Amino acid sequence: MANVEISLKEIMTTAEGAVGAAVVDYTSGMALGTMGGGKDLDLGVAAAGNTDVIRAKVRTMEHLGLKGEIEDILITLGSQYHLIRLVQSRQGTGLFIYLVLDRARSNLAMARHQLKRIEAELEV
Repeated sequence: MANVEISLKEIMTTAEGAVGAAVVDYTSGMALGTMGGGKDLDLGVAAAGNTDVIRAKVRTMEHLGLKGEIEDILITLGSQYHLIRLVQSRQGTGLFIYLVLDRARSNLAMARHQLKRIEAELEV
């Protein structure tokens, strides 16, 4: 099992093209930890905003009567991928991992694979 800091370090070093990452509590919108980012990517603001994305999708699924759980959400920009991976473990209920990738330098399939592995090992 890995804590938030170790998980973020692993994401940033194993996900090719990683620009920034955060572990976020989507009940409060607060980031439990961040790594990377910068003046053009405020991970605290992104954490709060992506909390609204998750809440909206969960509500929509409920209204549609869809069963199952969200694994991840992908937002594609011209130069970046934004991945939101909901943590499914008992200890991570109410959390998500947020990863921003440089689109030109990343492998989206491998990044999703890495996030799934890291999510399984995350302990809060």
